[in-house]
Amino acid sequence: MRRRALLGTALLASVAGPGLGAGIARAADPGPSVTRTGITTLDTQAIFFVSYDGLVNNNSFQKNGLLTYKGYQYAVWYTADRNAVVGRRALGATTWSTVKVGHTLRYNDSHNVISMGVSRTDGRLHLNMDSHSDGFTYVKSVAGLMDNPAGLSWTASRFGAPQSTLDGLALTSQFTYPQFMATPEGRLQLSYRVGISGNGRNALAEYNGSTWTALGEWTSSTGTYTSEHGSSTARNMYLHGIDYDKNGRLHSFFTWREQNNAVMCSGGGITNHDTGYVYSDDRGRTWRNNAGTVVGTTGGSDKVAVTDSGLVVDSLNPDHSLMNQESQFTDSSGLPHAIISYVPGRFGQCTTNYVSDRTANGRAFHVRKNSSGTWQKTEIPVALGSSQRTRLVLDKYDNAYAVFPFGRIAGASKASGYTDWKLLFDGSGLNAFGEVVIDEMRIAQDNVLSVMYQEKSSGTTPSALRVVDFRLPA
Repeated sequence: MRRRALLGTALLASVAGPGLGAGIARAADPGPSVTRTGITTLDTQAIFFVSYDGLVNNNSFQKNGLLTYKGYQYAVWYTADRNAVVGRRALGATTWSTVKVGHTLRYNDSHNVISMGVSRTDGRLHLNMDSHSDGFTYVKSVAGLMDNPAGLSWTASRFGAPQSTLDGLALTSQFTYPQFMATPEGRLQLSYRVGISGNGRNALAEYNGSTWTALGEWTSSTGTYTSEHGSSTARNMYLHGIDYDKNGRLHSFFTWREQNNAVMCSGGGITNHDTGYVYSDDRGRTWRNNAGTVVGTTGGSDKVAVTDSGLVVDSLNPDHSLMNQESQFTDSSGLPHAIISYVPGRFGQCTTNYVSDRTANGRAFHVRKNSSGTWQKTEIPVALGSSQRTRLVLDKYDNAYAVFPFGRIAGASKASGYTDWKLLFDGSGLNAFGEVVIDEMRIAQDNVLSVMYQEKSSGTTPSALRVVDFRLPA
């Protein structure tokens, strides 16, 4: 496949007005709203330490730290004594039942999150945890546990022993960022990174109800990227997510992180650049750019690379502290949406301190493909006030919600073309530390936005971990 550097004009056009590219919404469709209905406590003494500016129980890139399946909600976290715990409750219940799964957190590293997935073919709950460029721990439940929650007791005996492989399948000695997603047929896939920050590749494994199979790597860490400051020959692709839409298309937004700091204007920034997009129509086996051209094959010799054409949907050089692993969602028509954030050029063309510059001047942007196939971008008029990530979800009317650090929620209506962003909830009363975890599956099931957050603390003093529920428009 012929490759060429992407140094040209971005594909994305900014929104000019409410009518530009807006989807057609019925007159009766309500706009975005959130009504807080209750808060439940998972743990009054969850482990607390700040690492990479975040918490191990509330890194928003977890997929999934909180999920809903067949009338029950599930959550995972580490307790003050470092035990990995999985909890569940019937929807609407105010208390959670908890089980220790036999693993203790090894390091004070906020990357070492716990992620959950459900294999519909056999009704198992799967957990992958405690990894940052090294080995992982994997635990799965007995078959049928997720299909009959009311009839099966919630005890440690329902879970198998912790493993360092996927039932004997050893993936890599440098494993990070587990993300489970279910295929339309009910198979369970696991997305992960092989390698290290600035020099890694994305890969997939798949569970068919009895056996795990390694599908292989699908992104490349090689090739030359050149900015106005210098060049880099190694990198990794950071995913904003990896999600199937209702039609079975697998979507992924991403940013690149370069290994060589020479591409930046200042060593105090971060080498992330550009927002890209790829999709797969064959369950992650081959990957296509925005124009539909195949740009990579999972497990093959040709992988998605920084030198491939047609990947970038919003171009940005490495001088603006662009966030990696932000957020994405697909709407009811299968169109992809994402949240990205960085320091806009009006605040200067060179960030010199990643954390302080993003905290002072960072802004989030809603990027989406409209029904005519055009990419649009809207700045959300809410200051980040944080170096951390924002989550994106859409309700059944395709209204968009950005869940900011500290649990603040902004919304925009589909009817406006997503130009009417406004703050709906200011986070008052939560005392949330920063990033939050969202239950993506519950929104579609009972029209409720569940947000898991941890209260602020200091040093390594444990603090409360809670779930707050918001009713969305009926």
